[in-house]
Amino acid sequence: MLVFSKAKLVFLSVPKTGTTAIEQALAPHAAIAVLDPPELKHAPVYRYNRFFRPMIEKFVGDDMEVIAVMREPVSWLGSWYRYRQRPFMNGRPASTAGMSFDDFVEGYLSDPRPAFADVGAQSKFLEPRPNGTSVDRIFRYESLDGLITYLEERLGQGITLPRLNVSPSADLSLAPARAARLRHTCAADFDLWESLA
Repeated sequence: MLVFSKAKLVFLSVPKTGTTAIEQALAPHAAIAVLDPPELKHAPVYRYNRFFRPMIEKFVGDDMEVIAVMREPVSWLGSWYRYRQRPFMNGRPASTAGMSFDDFVEGYLSDPRPAFADVGAQSKFLEPRPNGTSVDRIFRYESLDGLITYLEERLGQGITLPRLNVSPSADLSLAPARAARLRHTCAADFDLWESLA
C-alpha cells in the first residue's frame, strides 16, 4: 500500500496484479509505503478502512482517492498457480508443484479450500465497506498503460515500471466444465472485472 499525501492518493496493492513493480517504482515518492509484512502490504479495503483510513483522515485529510488494480480472474488464478510452482515452495502445503492448473482451480472451487488454493478473491479484497469506504477507481492489469498515465499526471513525474516477481510460464488450460463452474462460482470477480472501462 502506498499513500501520497500531497496528491491525496492511496494505492491499495491487490496481490498478483503487478504491485511489486509499482511499489518499487513509486515507494521513494510516497509519504507512506507499507511494504511488509504481506498482510499490511496487501491490505484489502476492509483492513484499510479499519486501521489506515482513520489515521490518514486525521493527519492528511478525508478527501483521499483510493485506487487499485484488478486482473482478469482466470489470469489472476494462473499467476497464483505459477507463483506457487517456484522451487522455494517445494514441500510446503501451498506448493502447486506437479499439479495441473485444472487441479488447482478445482481446489480453488472446493469448500474448504486446500492450502495450495487458499488465495482469497479480488472482489472480496475490493469489497466496499458499510460506512462507504471503497475503491474510487480500479484499473485493469491488462491495461496498465492507463494506470501509468494516470499516476504520471497525478504525481507529476514520469514512471518506468521494472519487471519484477515474474513467475515461470505454465499451461493454464481449463476443462470447459471447470471453466464454466469457475465463472459461475466466482461471478462477483468476473462481473467486477468486466465492469471496468
